[in-house]
Amino acid sequence: MTQQVPSSAGVPAKTETYDSRYEALDLWPTGTLLDALLESQLGAVASVKAALPGMEEAITAALPRLQRGGRLFYVGAGTSGRIGLQDGVELIPTYGWPEERLVLLLAGGDAALFQPVEGAEDDEEAARTAITTHKAGPDDVVIGVAASGGTPYTCAALTCARAAGSLTIGLSCSPNTRLLQDAELGLLIETGPEVVAGSTRMKAGTAQKVALNMLSTALMVRLGHTWRGQMVDMKIVNAKLVRRAHRMVQQLTDCTEAEAKDALEKAEGSIKLAVLVCFGFAPAEGRALLKQHAGNLRTVLKNR
Repeated sequence: MTQQVPSSAGVPAKTETYDSRYEALDLWPTGTLLDALLESQLGAVASVKAALPGMEEAITAALPRLQRGGRLFYVGAGTSGRIGLQDGVELIPTYGWPEERLVLLLAGGDAALFQPVEGAEDDEEAARTAITTHKAGPDDVVIGVAASGGTPYTCAALTCARAAGSLTIGLSCSPNTRLLQDAELGLLIETGPEVVAGSTRMKAGTAQKVALNMLSTALMVRLGHTWRGQMVDMKIVNAKLVRRAHRMVQQLTDCTEAEAKDALEKAEGSIKLAVLVCFGFAPAEGRALLKQHAGNLRTVLKNR
């Protein structure tokens, strides 16, 4: 992939620039203000389309590493970091992604989840220490997110991980940035100036969330964590999800509610295994087949 050249020192990132169209923003009628904010959000979503070829390349490069047991790292600072953490942590209940294969690095640590930590995003040494401590390696996939594309913590983490052989993916909302250069695969999602200048939790934040949701969802689908559009590796952790699991097994196997409940009990809460039980497999046989086929339910059923 063609890499971007970092912008000149002292030149603000495109996400930080001022748009004179919004100079009288505080004087506008509330309805007009809301229209402008919605328009900017829709534009942010549309901006992701230009990055689709790069996202496809990133998914293709990441898959074999994750299939070999590699980990997913999310790295960022401030709003970008929190958006990354949200995307990553939701993979655990939604797709059954193993906790030990997820590394979430936020500049400033846990304290930065709820309030800014002074100087954290500029601490390159802390980023290198975090990557080294977690022993990033060739099978790991490290995703760095920065609206400006120049956050020192995020850039340093990707540089360190890349030197260790990890696949590094940099997501920037500004062109010609250090992050796009430092990452092996740079994804530019150009959102431009914000309605409120520099408030990148808005357009840039929306675009980042959309892009990360797409990347991680596509990876989970390709890794076999879904079947027929259903979350068959979902963790059943509350009453709502118990009911959802019952519905899923019924829809996927055309069994009765009672049969779905019985299958899930025999499968110890594994939806994939419950599906196989409903199709006549003994639980032990189903477990063995899922293990043999890397947990891919479609492959198991195709070869039965």
